[in-house]
Amino acid sequence: MMTAGGLALGGLSLADLLRTQAVAGGREKPIRTGKSVVFLLQHGGPTQFETFDPKLDVPDRIRTVGGVVQTSQPGVTFGSTMSGLAKWAHRMAIVRSYTSGSASHSLRPLIGKASRKANIGTLFSRLAGANDPKTGLPSNVTLFPNTIEPGALGPDERFGKFNQTGEINSAYSAFTPGGGSTLQENMKLRLPAKRFDDRAALLKSLDGLRRDIEQSGAAEGFDKYRQQAFEIVLRGVADAFDLSREDPRTIARYDTAHFVDEDRYSGVSNGGSARRWYQNNAQTLGKELLLARRLCEAGCGFVTVATRFVWDMHADRNNLDITRGMEAVGRPFDHAVSAFIEDCEERGLSDDILLVCVGEMGRTPRINKNGGRDHWAGLAPLMLYGGGITDGQVIGQSTRDGGEPLADRTGSDNLVATILHTLLDISELRLRSELPTNLVDFASSGTPIRHLA
Repeated sequence: MMTAGGLALGGLSLADLLRTQAVAGGREKPIRTGKSVVFLLQHGGPTQFETFDPKLDVPDRIRTVGGVVQTSQPGVTFGSTMSGLAKWAHRMAIVRSYTSGSASHSLRPLIGKASRKANIGTLFSRLAGANDPKTGLPSNVTLFPNTIEPGALGPDERFGKFNQTGEINSAYSAFTPGGGSTLQENMKLRLPAKRFDDRAALLKSLDGLRRDIEQSGAAEGFDKYRQQAFEIVLRGVADAFDLSREDPRTIARYDTAHFVDEDRYSGVSNGGSARRWYQNNAQTLGKELLLARRLCEAGCGFVTVATRFVWDMHADRNNLDITRGMEAVGRPFDHAVSAFIEDCEERGLSDDILLVCVGEMGRTPRINKNGGRDHWAGLAPLMLYGGGITDGQVIGQSTRDGGEPLADRTGSDNLVATILHTLLDISELRLRSELPTNLVDFASSGTPIRHLA
């Protein structure tokens, strides 16, 4: 356990990693701003009408299903299942003119042409470093339902891999807890099982180990980077991934498991596999966001939180209709994201963490014959919170039928630029000659979302 090499990353020990990072940037101003991004991909394509851009003064087949709720922003309404988030509208930015440009299932806008076909977190980690230099925590992490519940679903890679790196070396791909990564295994203390029988004795022995080293002066002989690595191992990078260390009241606040409702999923006739999407989403979404907050506090720069097609509300054998879909998916989303915002506000993290909620597409203006909405490329809902956003904003405007941007059109390139400008000190980035010029130019030349303040 005392061997820093136990945290090897591709043959590079943690001590070596810390030394390399110090040589590369220790005497220079940090590239990182110190902020983090949580990217919640609403996989399947969320409906703009029943979330953040409701339409009431329109024909029946277009009109928002289930009505609306007034928000804390005068004159701004959300879909009725967004009642928790409505209370925080004065702290959000809602973009009603965003389009991903795609009507197909994919991983846009997380991974696409606008991000050079790499996970946005990979762009960040390649420029800022694959690990936090102070804690050793991976700077790019992706969470799935099976991160929280070992028996739950992992990624569905039929439409793309969440750890895509594009032209960037695969060493900068996202760390995926629950995905079989050797890094995750290496972060665990390798002690015999019987040593865990008495947790108090274990903690006492670790405290004694630290005390013996301090009193003997053995640490004085360490290379300072090995000493730093020792400290990281002893306090446990893995602690950030351990929800049991969180206050039980906070866990209860985030928990969305009570939204599991097998009767609501009964209309999905495709065996049990599609129903598991809804079940796993409700079981784990809140805890995924809680884990994301913990990781950001511990030094992770970019955390992807992934769902699995649950927003795909066609009303067919694989998917629920809009009414039941928003109850099964919208309710846990509203609860989990509201809990995240409330928690960040109470902890004073609203300037430090940017939350992005968006899907790969939106839904059709016209409701289909079965009561669902189909894929739509023209417009998609986009919500942002934190990262320095101080006042509630509604950016852009959609057409009367909610199908296209009417004013201040926003694309995925603007969203990617917003994220990179949040994470990176662009002026400092331009000064770094050791980084790939093409990536520096890409990150520094993008145009963030207009009017976002």
